[in-house]
Amino acid sequence: MLEKLIDKYNVPAPRYTSYPTVPFWENEKFNREEWTERVVARYKQTKSEGISIYIHLPYCESLCTYCGCNTRITKNHKVEDPYIGSLLKEWEMYRQLFGEGGVLIQEIHLGGGTPTFFSPENLKKLIQGILAGNKKTQDASFSFEAHPANTTREHLQTLYDLGFKRLSLGIQDFDEKVQYVINRHQTVEDVSRVMKEARQIGYESINFDLIYGLPLQTLDSIKHTLNLSLKLSPDRISFYSYAHVPWIKPGQRRFTELDLPVGKAKLELYLQGKAMIQEAGYEDVGMDHFAKKGDALFEANVNGTLHRNFMGYADRYTPLMIGLGVSAISDAWTAFGQNVKTVEEYHDLIRQGLLPVFKGHFLNDEDLTIRQYILDMMCRGVVNLKPQHELNERFLSRLSPLEQDQLIRIKDNTISITPTGKSFLRNVCMAFDERLQRRQERDNLFSQAI
Repeated sequence: MLEKLIDKYNVPAPRYTSYPTVPFWENEKFNREEWTERVVARYKQTKSEGISIYIHLPYCESLCTYCGCNTRITKNHKVEDPYIGSLLKEWEMYRQLFGEGGVLIQEIHLGGGTPTFFSPENLKKLIQGILAGNKKTQDASFSFEAHPANTTREHLQTLYDLGFKRLSLGIQDFDEKVQYVINRHQTVEDVSRVMKEARQIGYESINFDLIYGLPLQTLDSIKHTLNLSLKLSPDRISFYSYAHVPWIKPGQRRFTELDLPVGKAKLELYLQGKAMIQEAGYEDVGMDHFAKKGDALFEANVNGTLHRNFMGYADRYTPLMIGLGVSAISDAWTAFGQNVKTVEEYHDLIRQGLLPVFKGHFLNDEDLTIRQYILDMMCRGVVNLKPQHELNERFLSRLSPLEQDQLIRIKDNTISITPTGKSFLRNVCMAFDERLQRRQERDNLFSQAI
């Protein structure tokens, strides 16, 4: 039965960190003026709730060949200071748009790239510049992504003193052969040291990023990686599918499709890893995320406040997210805006005093309805269709085969995921995706669903 489902549903599918997904944005209708108007309107409506800030730090000393992120590879650390200068100038532009008075900040997340490429002193300069004249909410959540091999105790202490209580370690895989082919090197000792120092300092939540479906992975190597990871006992584990898109990320051509586990073999890696994670006491949260009881992500899943954004799952929803830096995406709920993708363009626009957004999407009423449906399915596993909505017939028609395959249950206008359906969550969301369904030619847009 499972093999038949895999054969049927293993098709290219979005990860649904947004709706519409980026390939379906109407960039030709996007303009900087309307973008700023929508950001300001959203800020004024919701400023008492606090905003989120995502800061993209693109630099890495070496290229991880599996990586799909926007990165700049260099060993020249002189790039740090001018980049931070541009980040703070971009933030000041938004500050001016928001008007007088301090901004209430609910979240800051440092992503990359490799945030720990930057020296502790420069990270301190950045965060102090962001916080200057502003306030944090009582339950503010600050987090950063770290490479275990270059994260020092000084990094950890400096960021902790600035309010960071969460970090995410990019493990991916502990198998030496896999690490070699993906050019991602860190040892168990590296990870153990960072974990120990972070715990001593007082970090409240540590996440491990692990990937299944990488080249040369086997059931034995996944077991090895999971055994080592579980002994280190992180608070959260993100165990997600490798996205093979070499036509977008040429670095992935270091290996070929023949090196990759696919179809049933790939699903077996996931099922093996998931079983081990759950047996160790972690609870299934959303899609491909697991958390210990008591962790904020687990609590959000229980109390219905789980949210999904461009970084994945979050333990809260903030109505406005500002993305700073190269390729960063901002979310004003009715609009998405993405910054330019090269460092040179970014610095140039900042020097001109212009917000560096270059593409985006303004959501219409249909988009907003579908966005909420997909969020509800991804975060809560249940969608309640609006009664007599014009799209309902189309949705139910596309959902009917999934119900027959026992991936979902439909009762009146309520659609709920089944335990089997959780492994096909992206496929279920595709049934709501009007923009994808209307596009006849959609080959090579997305990675495989499984």
